[in-house]
Amino acid sequence: MTPTEIVVLLIVAAVCGGIGQKIAGRGKGGCLTSIALGFIGALLGPRLAEILGLPELWILHVGDTRFPIIWSIIGSALFVAILGFISGRRSGRS
Repeated sequence: MTPTEIVVLLIVAAVCGGIGQKIAGRGKGGCLTSIALGFIGALLGPRLAEILGLPELWILHVGDTRFPIIWSIIGSALFVAILGFISGRRSGRS
């Protein structure tokens, strides 16, 4: 994998993770958080689709790597929602 391909994957993962955060209603975290969530979503989302027997949607090919855009967004949103449920939503009120 070339450095250009790695940069493209990081950018795509950041966008997918950021969209997943917004869908789940959690806007906290920066670029590194979005990248991590995008990659976690890329692992979680396609696995969920495979278990449910759903088709792969909108695959981005970067070199030899396949990055599932839609399932990454869904996986990251699901992951953020689960984290929010486990940690509990904290309000700003005292």
